[in-house]
Amino acid sequence: MPFITISRMYGSGGSEIAERVAAALKWALYDNAVVDAVAERSGLTRAEVTAQEERVPSMVERLGAAFSLGTPESMPAVIDRPLPTAEEEIVAVTRRVIEDAVQKGPAVIVGRGAQWLLGERTDALHVLCYAPRAELVRRAVTDLGVSPERAERAVAEMNKQREQYIRRHWNRHWLAPENYHLCLDTAWHGIEGASTLITRIARDRFGA
Repeated sequence: MPFITISRMYGSGGSEIAERVAAALKWALYDNAVVDAVAERSGLTRAEVTAQEERVPSMVERLGAAFSLGTPESMPAVIDRPLPTAEEEIVAVTRRVIEDAVQKGPAVIVGRGAQWLLGERTDALHVLCYAPRAELVRRAVTDLGVSPERAERAVAEMNKQREQYIRRHWNRHWLAPENYHLCLDTAWHGIEGASTLITRIARDRFGA
């Protein structure tokens, strides 16, 4: 089944573009639906999954998780393998959710490492949505509801987390153009223009 993955810088409008492309092609959209499915399968709340996805834990969080396993006296003498962290469990469940999604029919999948999870498949169109920093900040305020005082920092932190998430779990460079079939400057194309271009390429490629 053909599918499109849309990786997106925070503030680039990638989620809105994915929604428009899925509607135009009449394909399934997996964005927030991935969060819901991961929460259901993992037994975590939606808020817990959202807090963990596409980010890496800080050193303080990693130390806290390690200490929460117990004191040395309470731990088994031999551990065959490290216990998975909540982050690793969510990544594993997300992998299964995405792999199941593409088996059900044509789909547009937003973020969550889908480009790398499905990178070996030939029935894919991998897209990166990016924009200059000023445009990312502007959209964070106007489209995402971030306060003007926090927007610059929010853009920097969110995109840094996404970059580290990809490096940590797939050892790839998130924004490297060779990872994608199509890289779109959404400030230049606009949301509608980017959506139309992706839709046209998908139709040409997959006969959609």
